[in-house]
Amino acid sequence: MLTQSLRIALFTETFLPKLDGVVTVTCLLLDHLRRRGHQAMIFAPGDHIASYAGYPVVSIPGIPAPVYPELTLALPGDDVYSRLEAFQPDIVHVLNPVVSGVAGMHFAKRLNRPLVTSFHTHLMEMARFYNFGVFEDTLWTLHRWVYSMADVVLATSLNAVDDLKSHGFGDVKLWRRGVDIEKFSPTYASAEMRARLSGGNPEKTLLLSAGRLAPEKQVEQIRHVLDAVPDVHLAIIGDGPYRKTLETVFAGYPVTFVGYMRGAELSTAYASSDIFLFPTSSIETFGLVAAEAMASGVPIVASRVGGMPEMVEQGVNSFMFPENDIDQLVNYTRQLVENPSLRRSMGQRARQTVLNRTWEAIMDELLDVYAGVVTNRLAVGA
Repeated sequence: MLTQSLRIALFTETFLPKLDGVVTVTCLLLDHLRRRGHQAMIFAPGDHIASYAGYPVVSIPGIPAPVYPELTLALPGDDVYSRLEAFQPDIVHVLNPVVSGVAGMHFAKRLNRPLVTSFHTHLMEMARFYNFGVFEDTLWTLHRWVYSMADVVLATSLNAVDDLKSHGFGDVKLWRRGVDIEKFSPTYASAEMRARLSGGNPEKTLLLSAGRLAPEKQVEQIRHVLDAVPDVHLAIIGDGPYRKTLETVFAGYPVTFVGYMRGAELSTAYASSDIFLFPTSSIETFGLVAAEAMASGVPIVASRVGGMPEMVEQGVNSFMFPENDIDQLVNYTRQLVENPSLRRSMGQRARQTVLNRTWEAIMDELLDVYAGVVTNRLAVGA
């Protein structure tokens, strides 16, 4: 494990108050850096809190993204470079470079600092999903060029590692995803929360969906489950640009829209549910919410995308189905609804599966990557 104290600059395209998988992982990383005694500075487009975990956050002014107004497109200038230069980082880590992150990579090169990038959002699959497949090859070319600037490229699942390697990204390393097994635990189950999520019908089998509400999450597919399986109620945690559409899709159905949840409230929501449904598209590079559900002792029914094959032992701790296979989504959910003992045993095995995926161990692995990159750069420089 790394013992040398490092100064780490992080560039991310999203940060608090926005909530998504990248923000969650960034905050977990910053918390870990604080515990390990490292220094950090965060650079992110949009308006943000002035600091997190005692580390300064540099907000980069920009404009809302055309497709996702929740996101800000910003091109950092000399003022941001000056902040980075004054910080004198030992290493720069760019999470999911798009606009601000690409500029951050150029800044790292300008300062002659070691550079790590991590791949979190599959824009090529996103182009295909939104019927812009004509741009897919161009996006792959751009990504190869951008990521070629880095000393190390990290991907968040074995699927993503293989995909990047097959498209000529070279030696891509795995940055595993973890889960806080103390924060997410069956012990948080609450009758009060169950009643809230189920719209006052706690006797029904409670289905749960969680995450940012966007078209590629394909939450509307769960309506087929509600049509086919009786005595269930669906709770949808999260918010985003697709919420109004989903409220129309599920109008008249037994569904509760909860909005964003964090902290103990989110932990309690997971643990108070019976089945977690995750019919997401191949844009997903891991599926952190699914891991959180499994840690909470809740079996999942998920698309076979992202990191799901790394966690799901089919029919033992949860179920996976081919992406967009509605019949399998319905059939697997029905099995769990109709067989509570299977549901409980799968939930217990699901938690056992993720017990070794602690964030502490995974973030220490990342720190070792940082140390290796810094050491290699010093050796080359010498």
